[in-house]
Formats: sequence, structure tokens, C-alpha cells
Amino acid sequence: MARNLQPERLFRRGGSLVEKRRSVCPYDCPDACGLVVEVEDGKAVKVAGDKEHPFTRGVLCPKMANYEQTVHSPDRLTTPLQRVGPKGSGQFRPISWATAIRIIADKWQTIIREDGAEAILPCSYAGTMGLVQRNAGHAFFYKMGAARLDRTICSPAKGYAWEAIMGKTLSVHPDEVMDSDLVILWSSNTMATNIHFLHGVREAKQRGAQVWMIDTYENATAQIADKVFLVKPGSDGALALGMMHILVRDGLTDETFIAEHVRGYEELKQNILPDYTPEAVSALTGLDTAAIVTLAHAYAKAKAPFICLGSGLSRYGNGSMATRTIIALPALIGAWAKQGGGLLNSISTGSAVPMAAVTREDLLEKPTRIINMNQLGDALNQIEKPLKGIYVYHYNPAAVNPDQNQVIKGLEREDLFTVVHERFMTDTAKYADIVLPCTSSLEHGDLYRSYGQYVVQRAYAAIPPIGESKSNKEVFALLAEAMGYDEPVLHLTADEHVDLLIKTGTPWLNQINKKKLNAGEPVELPVPDNHKLTFKTPSGKIELLNPREAEPLPRYFAPYGDAEPFWLMTAPSLYGLNSSFSERAELIKRRGDMPLLMNPADAAAKGLVDGQKVVVFNGRGEVVFTLQVTPKTPSGVVVAEGVWKLNQGFNGRTVNALTAQRLTDRAGGSTFYDTKVDIRPA
Repeated sequence: MARNLQPERLFRRGGSLVEKRRSVCPYDCPDACGLVVEVEDGKAVKVAGDKEHPFTRGVLCPKMANYEQTVHSPDRLTTPLQRVGPKGSGQFRPISWATAIRIIADKWQTIIREDGAEAILPCSYAGTMGLVQRNAGHAFFYKMGAARLDRTICSPAKGYAWEAIMGKTLSVHPDEVMDSDLVILWSSNTMATNIHFLHGVREAKQRGAQVWMIDTYENATAQIADKVFLVKPGSDGALALGMMHILVRDGLTDETFIAEHVRGYEELKQNILPDYTPEAVSALTGLDTAAIVTLAHAYAKAKAPFICLGSGLSRYGNGSMATRTIIALPALIGAWAKQGGGLLNSISTGSAVPMAAVTREDLLEKPTRIINMNQLGDALNQIEKPLKGIYVYHYNPAAVNPDQNQVIKGLEREDLFTVVHERFMTDTAKYADIVLPCTSSLEHGDLYRSYGQYVVQRAYAAIPPIGESKSNKEVFALLAEAMGYDEPVLHLTADEHVDLLIKTGTPWLNQINKKKLNAGEPVELPVPDNHKLTFKTPSGKIELLNPREAEPLPRYFAPYGDAEPFWLMTAPSLYGLNSSFSERAELIKRRGDMPLLMNPADAAAKGLVDGQKVVVFNGRGEVVFTLQVTPKTPSGVVVAEGVWKLNQGFNGRTVNALTAQRLTDRAGGSTFYDTKVDIRPA
């Protein structure tokens, strides 16, 4: 447990020996912050940022600043539980681990015998981002031959769009933003979702850079922006095409860069861009023509323009194509050739770690059915070939999945055997037949990478497990034994599995200091020289024209929308992360009663006033919110920040009772933002 403990990290407080141990934030955030944990008598008494981390630099967000309160919360699950009341009632009795494992194995073997293994579905996502613990169930369920979950609830459309134009090209290093003179935060509520990137943004501002923001409402990030451009929901792609139209029209393109590094520019210029005049784009986006021209001219004339591209705009029906058009922008002005210029997408460090050694898809004897996690509500209620068992771990579908009413309807089925492995009694756990207590990230080992920077870091357990909690890795080993699965990979400990990953390595991982990595130190993966001009596409160029796509050129498609009059933005919160941290009373208090933000003119037209309860509704459901009237929300748009527990909703439902199971244009992603609603007094 203390393999990474260094002598200088020991000190005495009173009569107790206090140990400082490194760890990593496990949550679904681009930053993967380095942590320093003070441990006294086997208890985490303080969690602080690691000042030696090369990217996060000792800073923590408000959610992680008191992480020890989450770890040692009195609400932690500490023993296995068996349901004794109706599903959803939260009525359970304690049982032993041996009993719990026997019940699960017996029930699964019955399902496999009567309905086949594909009637069992593993359900997991990003409650932990550690590479071993997050993926610990893959090999087990491949061996079983269970149904497979298509894990696409976040932003696969964004990743697909990057590959359509940039292939396997590495994203720009986030710290390069310090050298930019124009930073555009596009659909990126950086203050809520990526605070460590702001270090570089603020440094750029101190050096004289302008920071501009493009979004659908004036969120917390607007406070650091010099200019804010608010666009109609789902219209971002039209704005990017309008900017390109002006670049071409006004002779602002970099013809030398285009000739050397870009494929398909002439086709784009001749066949697509003529339709996207400032007047046409103004009608689509809501921006006036002068603002569109200002954006395009400033972008072209900047010495090193830098776009930080968030994930929100990828969560519309047109999300992949819209993202693709924005990724095309830097090519027209040669931004990739400029120090401090380019576009920051999600950073792909997945190829640094040999993940096949964890997931072991080779154990799957034959292909099994795939269920898109965004359509879990439909899957749980299908009559033909119904699911008979689900195993949920580090995932809370009752709260975070779209079409909440359908998800809950499915979870209420008495013939659905549900197991939930969790730290807390989540909304989903209340519908379980068996609940298993899970360790926190301070109680187990793992290996972490990031999708917002290039650091990798190993973490060891800093404290013993709370109560009878067991990690994902430990539980799947117990289940494998009970099911008679003897593949060695299923019986490795977490530390043994991390040892294997580091020892096996990859050409990229093998370039770093593995001694430091094994000591628990944050180690940065090297970014090759001239990587910004090394385009890893089939043509070796930026592919504005991609003949492998059904739509070879970027263009604009309208989002789905609904019949209701108001667009609903399901935005992130400063004090929550998906459904995590709902156990922390001080964070819930800072969020206030479940609020809905609305423009003053819209509120007046509806006869609504600030502070009153309102019902937000569409064809999928109804949710009661507390109205907050604010000019930061444009007319025609309402905003619900954060994901809440069902019992925090005034009518037992939260925002995802309104969102749809529809998928993005590519990659099967979620369309949370592609939602329209109406509003009435409660």
C-alpha cells in the first residue's frame, strides 16, 4: 500500500505519524489532477493538489478540495446488501460477501442456461477513470459471452470528427495556449470542466492575448472572456462555415500552407462555402453579420489563434459534422504552423498504454449483441429477447441517462436481476437486487492517463478499504472464481495488472522514466518535435475532403429539435460532476434548489417570476425546477446546470426526464443538448 512513500513525506502531528502519499483524481475530467493525501492512523485527513504535477500544479477544483469528506462520508456503503422491499424503495438487509457472490453467480448461471449469456448486460462508464479499475469487467464479460455496452454517452461524435479531418494526429499541447494572442473558447465552459487549462489562458491574457467565448448562454467562463458570442443551439457548424466564407471572400487564407498541407480546399471553396454568406449564417446562428465578420477577421489576422473546442456542441443530432467544420478552420489560415496556434481537441493518450492487456476482447468467442448506452431505456423495456440481468458499476443510469422515465421503468421490472457495485446508495442502486460496497480511489491501486493533458501517473492505495468495500478488480476476481472462469487475467490484483501494463509498455510509454512512474510520480509523455505539422491521415494532409465519409466535405445540418418553443441546455455545474459529489452537503448547498435559468423577456411573456416553482415539460416527461430569471440566458433558451439525485427533484424527476435517446449523426453519441421544452407554473 505504501510503495510510493518517500521518507521526506513523513512527519509527526501531535503524537501521530502523518504520511503524505501521492494519488490521482479519478473523476471524468480532462485534467486528472495530481493529489497529495495526508494519512493519519489509516485515515485520509487532508487531500491537496500536488504542486509537482507538471500540468495541474497543485490546484484543485471545488469538488475535490475536500475529497477526504467523500472518502470517509458516513453515507458510504460498507457491507453487501440484499433487497427486501419494492424496487426503488431503498429497503435492504446486510449480507456477507460469500452470500452475495453465491446469489449473483447462481442467478447468472440460471439466466445463461435459460436465456443465454446475451441476456446479461454489463453497465459501466466513467465513475472512475483509472485504466484498470474502469475496465476491470471487460475481460470477465467477454469470457461470459454477455451482451456488450456501446459506451458512447459522452462525446464520441467529437472524436469521430477529429479523425475525419486529422486522422491520428496528436492534439496541440494545452500549455501552448500561453503563446497565443487570440484564444477562442468554443462550446467550452472551461471554468466548470477544465480549470487547469485556464492557467495557460490567464498567462496568455497577461501577455496581451484576447480571450473570446462562443457558446449558447453566458456561463461562468464568461467572466474571463473579453468578448462573448452567443449562438443559437446547434448552429456552431454554420458559424464556422460562415467564418470560412469570409476568409475566402476577403483574401485572408494562407495559400502556401493550404497548398502544402491541406486536401480538399478547392472543393470546399467551390461547392460548400458560397452558400454561407454572413446574411445566411446570421439567420442560422442569431449573430449579426458584423459579429461574424469581426470573428473571421480577428481569427485570420491573429499571429497565433488558438481554439479550445469543448464537447457540448457535439451533443446535438448534427454534433459530429458541426465539430468537423470547426476543426477545419485552422487549416485555412495555417494556424498549425504557428507557435501558440491550432486547436485543442480531446487529447488522445490511449495509444500510450497497451489496453488490450486489460480488456482482453480475444476472450469473446463470438460476436454478441451491442446495446448503445444512450438507448438503455429502450433496451430495458424491449419485449423480444429481453435483458434478464444487468451489472452496474461506476455508472448511475437512473440519473445520468437520457429518457429517465424509460430507464426507471426498466429498472422497476421484477424479472430484471440487477446488481450495483457502488460507494453510495445511488438512484440506480435503490433499484438493485444486490448492492456491493466499492472502494474509493484512495483505497485501491490504478494507472491514470488524461484526455486534457499528456501526463500519466500510477497510484497506489493510500488507505485501507472502508468497511468491507472491495474494488472492481477484486469483485470480478471473486465472480470469476464463482463462475468457474480460470483465465489468469481475471485473477490478477490491480497492482499486478498495472505492473503488467507498465512492463509491457508501448513505443510511446517506453520513452518515459518508468522508475518515476512506478514510484507514483506524475510523468509527462513526450510530444514529438514538429508534431503539429505531422498529419497522421491517409494522405498525410489535413483532409477537408475525406472520400471515406458519406459526406466528403464539411457542411451544415440542422439539429433535431422538438416541437416545444424553448431549447434546453443541460449544462455542467461548478459544484458537481455528472451525478458524482451528490453526497457532499456543502456542494449541494452551493448549487441551490434545482434551478432553471431563463431570460427575463421570456419569463415575463409566460407570466413567470424569479424564485417560483415551474414545470418544464415535453413529450418525454415533466420536471419541477426553481426559476432563476437572468439576462445571461438568451431568449428562447433555458438552462439546467448539473445532474441531481431523484430525491432532490421536486417531483422525483430530474433533467434527464426531458432528454432523448436519439443519437448523433456519427459514432452513436448522446444528444443531451438537442432538447426542446415548454414551461408552466407549478
